[in-house]
Amino acid sequence: MTQLPDSIEDSVISAILGGRLRPGTRLGEAKLAEVYGVSRTRVREAMMRLETRGIVHVSARRGWFVVEPSATEARAAFQARRVVETGMLRDLQALPGEAVAHLRAHVEEERQALRTGHVGSRTCLLGDFHIHLAHAFGNPFLTDILRDLTARTTLVSMLYQSDQDAAASSDDHAGIVTLLADGDFDGAARLMDEHIRRVEDGLDLLAAPDPLAGLREILSPGAPA
Repeated sequence: MTQLPDSIEDSVISAILGGRLRPGTRLGEAKLAEVYGVSRTRVREAMMRLETRGIVHVSARRGWFVVEPSATEARAAFQARRVVETGMLRDLQALPGEAVAHLRAHVEEERQALRTGHVGSRTCLLGDFHIHLAHAFGNPFLTDILRDLTARTTLVSMLYQSDQDAAASSDDHAGIVTLLADGDFDGAARLMDEHIRRVEDGLDLLAAPDPLAGLREILSPGAPA
């Protein structure tokens, strides 16, 4: 079944959040046009909108690529998240019990993904926690903003975050939910600020990605036939 053209942008964002699209992945217009059953012009328009959102970039004569955030861009994205998410939590007056239960269930899914070692699920769930939190707040504009910011920091985490840091992130999420359940919204905001700073501090932003990593893996002596 052909997907609607309007879903191109959402599909790209979802694939990034799910760890299925990695930094530097090429997004060919012709292939996307075939997948979605639309013209290359429609695909190009979607890519241009994603470019304004900081998700993809275009390279002359080479096409569209998922961004590989620089250290400066990574720090800016995390700073933006601190401002938005801590402000959101401090502005909370109440949080429905069903929202708290949903967030607790989500944290348990994170821990299950960590136990099984499934990197894609882990990456998706850790990022989704912040989007679910914005959704519980009930402001669709905040949800959209957090979705884009989370996609950008997810790309950063794919490049620079370790398994140990991922486990610590899930522990922070659990602590935030506990504070929200207790009605301590200022405490939740403080922990969110510490959490985002801790994630950023745990990233090795000085390590430049290897643009030939995929080719090196394919051509290595131990690569499968």
